[in-house]
Amino acid sequence: MTEFHEQDLSGALFQRTKLRNATFRHVDFSGADVRGALFHGTKMRGVELIDVEISGELRNLVINGVDVAPLVDAELNRRMPERAKMNPKSANDFREAWPVLERLWEGTVERARRLPEAELHRNVDGEWSFVQTLRHLNFASAAWVGRMVLGTASPWHPLDLPWDEAPGWDGIPWDREARPSLEEVLAVRRERQAMVRSVIESLTDEQLDSEVTRTEPGWPQMENFPFRECLWIVVNEEWEHRLYAERDLAEDPARACPVSG
Repeated sequence: MTEFHEQDLSGALFQRTKLRNATFRHVDFSGADVRGALFHGTKMRGVELIDVEISGELRNLVINGVDVAPLVDAELNRRMPERAKMNPKSANDFREAWPVLERLWEGTVERARRLPEAELHRNVDGEWSFVQTLRHLNFASAAWVGRMVLGTASPWHPLDLPWDEAPGWDGIPWDREARPSLEEVLAVRRERQAMVRSVIESLTDEQLDSEVTRTEPGWPQMENFPFRECLWIVVNEEWEHRLYAERDLAEDPARACPVSG
């Protein structure tokens, strides 16, 4: 076990690093930038959280004895009533959620179209550009519906974009630096949206309760994975990444965009 005592690691970069069960005592995380991290089962005692911004999945987040996750969830639903539909349980719930996502994304894309092409490739605070966000959503639909649900072993388009922390796989495209036009990416996106829409339109509750297995080379590679989880992942990706896109499009107040369409 590596130990650091009275070390100054300011500015250090920890990438693809495992800190499971690590112990931190009297450390200074001021100004730290943490992305794509897992904090499952983490305990913090005697900490000061001041001017801290957290964006991610919250469950069983207890602060000073209060589980704040349900409070945050309720407030977000109050601000964005459509959000309540993004946790579908039944086939009909999915059929209600998907048109909402398509409608909201139509508004976001129309606002993006009014920007110069260069702005659509602009990265805000190290996050994906608008075009990269759409490329990632194309990847997510191909992975979880094209491959896991429909069984297409290699459903990829050369412009598909996995998440930044992905391990990388043979045969799966991953060109973060590509600069396709918005229309090129939207052409793929329309095909992927139609694919998901078709699956959801014919969806049954029996299907939702079933499991899928994909063991052929590639990703995802899952055995007995819940069918409903495949669709929920796509719905969640579509919802969350639209919020990120709206946030970044609104970074310049002169072209601010509302969060809900």
